[in-house]
Amino acid sequence: MSVFLYIIRRVASALAVIAVIAMAMFLIFFMTPTNPAQLMCGKPCTPERLAQVSAFMGTDLPWYSQLFNYLQGIFVGRTFGDSASASAIVCAAPCLGWSFALNEPVTGLIFSRFPVTASIAIGAAVLWMIIGVFAGVLQAVKRDSWIDRLIVAISSIGISSPTYLIGLLAIIAFAVYIPVFPTGGYVSFFANPFDWAWHLLLAWIVLALINGAFYARITRSTMIREFGKDYVRTARAKGMPDSHVVVNHALRNAILPIFTMFGLDLGGLLGGAVITERVFSMHGLGSLLLDAVKTFDLQVLVGVTLFSAALVIIANLIVDVCYCLLDPRAAKVAL
Repeated sequence: MSVFLYIIRRVASALAVIAVIAMAMFLIFFMTPTNPAQLMCGKPCTPERLAQVSAFMGTDLPWYSQLFNYLQGIFVGRTFGDSASASAIVCAAPCLGWSFALNEPVTGLIFSRFPVTASIAIGAAVLWMIIGVFAGVLQAVKRDSWIDRLIVAISSIGISSPTYLIGLLAIIAFAVYIPVFPTGGYVSFFANPFDWAWHLLLAWIVLALINGAFYARITRSTMIREFGKDYVRTARAKGMPDSHVVVNHALRNAILPIFTMFGLDLGGLLGGAVITERVFSMHGLGSLLLDAVKTFDLQVLVGVTLFSAALVIIANLIVDVCYCLLDPRAAKVAL
């Protein structure tokens, strides 16, 4: 019962946080001195034309009316301009705004770019989780050996190296001088699954090496801490094989904080791998956000930011629920 109550409480909390973020993002971006209607009006722009554009976009309304219209659009959709006019734009729910620069709904832009970002993030996350946890467990088992010191040195390089540098070096080495991988670009999974994975593999490896270095260090420290606890010493005193003690006892408890961090990192990466997308010429959410910054497309800026924040919150929610199911004691403590 405590687990069920904890899940209900976390879901309600996540929805409340998303609502607060939606209002905050809208107010931050739309209360800036720059007038979106002025940008769309172009030059020359007469006062009469500016008033027409402002009325069409809805920016002539008070801020609270604009906020209400924006939140209403998310749930039931909204119409830009006079609904009786032929020039009116209907934005179906969930409407995160309308990009007047691209003449497309923001939701459609996000959904068209999200598969690229999701492909990068999920593939890299699975790879770095496997590499990081395996390396960390190996370090803990071989503590203070040459293997431990070697992995520590490699991890230090991965942690201290920026993503764009490793990505560029990887492209130069394995796509230009040794043309094993393509230089970049994205192929849809449904068009050709093999080409999809082949175009993403180098980006996956780069992100896995960098993020896996963090996971290796954390796994090493948590495993060493678990090795020093009474239940591990008792299992070894009973004559259990080391592999059984490491995997079924120590790793089972050490993986919980790592799993929590994994969910947060994956959620953040799903929100837009800006640097990785630019380096490998892939047009995902990160590229969409940068393009919106360049053109000052406020509707896209708010929509992508809100969508990215929601992904992080949802990922955090899923991790908390899974953590609670794996260790019901966490729910009792939280309640």
